[in-house]
Amino acid sequence: MSDPMMPLPAVEAEPTSVPPAVLLANHLKALKLPSFVREYEKVAFEAAQDRADYPRYLLRLCELERIDRDRRMVERRIRMARFPHTKSFDTFDFAAQPSLNKALVLELARGEWIERRNNVIALGPSGTGKTHTALALGLAACQKGYSVAFTTAAAMVHDLMEARGERRLRGLQKHLAQVKLLILDELGYVPFTAVGGELLFEVLSQRYERASTLITSNLPFDEWTSLFGSERLTGALLDRLTHHVHILEMNGESFRLASSRKRQRDKGEAK
Repeated sequence: MSDPMMPLPAVEAEPTSVPPAVLLANHLKALKLPSFVREYEKVAFEAAQDRADYPRYLLRLCELERIDRDRRMVERRIRMARFPHTKSFDTFDFAAQPSLNKALVLELARGEWIERRNNVIALGPSGTGKTHTALALGLAACQKGYSVAFTTAAAMVHDLMEARGERRLRGLQKHLAQVKLLILDELGYVPFTAVGGELLFEVLSQRYERASTLITSNLPFDEWTSLFGSERLTGALLDRLTHHVHILEMNGESFRLASSRKRQRDKGEAK
């Protein structure tokens, strides 16, 4: 009977003709380290030139992988947000909207309000930059690591009604409750039914103090009853939305109208 403590005989590795570089590339791909695959030879050459030790060489590769992975995650969050356009504050004309609190907007772009589960409501007439502001804050949130969903109020109500009819409402509500920032654009532009208003109220109520919501609207708060058809429902909704809220007032001239007038002037001067 063999001794159970006796070491097993060594097994010699079978010789392989596969070059080490190919094996290394396969292992790095399996480990999902594409930056390692792409950069390890170049970084090894630079490390040799600088006489860097192995830890510094690995550190540099890890830094490149981390940067690339963060970039891919931001791109993925932007795709998942379904923005109609990608906009930032670099192209926003704050001077044309003196009623807008620029300091507050730039503070919101840091994303801490999302961590605190606060809300933002942008109010003002059409063309004053509400959607641009919402898109820019959504982009900033993606860059800060938050999940974002962008939709119009009309599209949201349509999706909720459709999901209700197809018996998948609960799944959609669960998804909308989990996203860190829900952007609801153009509330008040298109009316919806009483049932649609109740479904929208339920979504926003489920997010109360659990996640952040950003709403843009051309209507002041005292006219929201015309949307939901019920003073009780509207009051309950506003009570939740405005409990922890930042209000952005945008009452300047329409960007589109100002741009149209400028084009007309330029045409007249060119004649």
